Amino acid sequence: MRRSELVVEPFRVDNGQGWSLELVRSVRRGGPEAGRRPLLMVPGYAMNSFILGYHPSDVSMVEHLALAGVEVWTCNLRGQGGSAAARGQGPPGPSTSRVRRYGLAELALVDLPAVIAELRRRTTTGTDRVDLVGCSLGASLLYAWLAHHPADHGAGAVIAVGGPLRWEAVHPAMALAFTSPRLAGALPFRGTRALAAASLPWLSRAPGLLSLYMNARRIDLSNPAELARTVEDPVPWINRQVAHWVRQRDLVVGGLNICEAIGAVDLPVLVVMANRDGIVPASTARSVQRLMRLGRVQVLEVGDERNWYAHADLFIGRDARRQVFEPMERWLAEHRS
Repeated sequence: MRRSELVVEPFRVDNGQGWSLELVRSVRRGGPEAGRRPLLMVPGYAMNSFILGYHPSDVSMVEHLALAGVEVWTCNLRGQGGSAAARGQGPPGPSTSRVRRYGLAELALVDLPAVIAELRRRTTTGTDRVDLVGCSLGASLLYAWLAHHPADHGAGAVIAVGGPLRWEAVHPAMALAFTSPRLAGALPFRGTRALAAASLPWLSRAPGLLSLYMNARRIDLSNPAELARTVEDPVPWINRQVAHWVRQRDLVVGGLNICEAIGAVDLPVLVVMANRDGIVPASTARSVQRLMRLGRVQVLEVGDERNWYAHADLFIGRDARRQVFEPMERWLAEHRS
């Protein structure tokens, strides 16, 4: 399995609000397997889709699924990866703060449907439905979009990888970081990627400090600069919204309580979660199982007390292909009709 066996095509998507979004199609040479729906993968908080197509020591999530015959699409919404503000607005900064003044509603209800519409125009599968994979906050954005469109979402199946819906539990460190919505939304963030690349070599010597996010013993950290390519600067306005969300527990997007409205969505859902995830605890990841009354929700919990998994291990752990990617592909194949 080599990346050279894939055909990778980039596309641009105008979101209608001053951003050119990035959409990338990855498919095996010869085309996808007949009868498979296209698959859109949505990255999470303060990250981009690089991590979905990269693995430090094995095949990545995108590679595994595409080589199995799935037409895989990854997107970067505004502020992520290769997405960019329209010409004349320039990079985000003091003079262009309105470009950075966006939140969960803009991502879920403007950017996400824009990339899905473009995917439908470009797909070669001949199918009219789209399978969805949301990673961390990306899953929350999918929940929000589905809840706003319970009858016309056009989705086939959904996989949530470490994604929160209702904060049934919050790690103490997360609770502390988001104690004050006003403070969380006031602090500017710049240079996060460079800081991550510089810090990883030191933090890897004290794995306990990383345990909130990853099990350092299960991840190859020998190339921190490459790993840090997936890191983005957090957006203050989203920080403020997340702080409110953590405090009130229920996700509210565009004036709609997603935790209540998701019950009207009838879809098969696979929840993939790490057994010691400090970012999205198990009960928070599982919350959709109780709230999605019409849906058929299954849970795949990865890791045990001896070989535990944290948040990042679901994407770049040494045995993520066997523990995560292969079960995801089998589940998608089982739910193709």
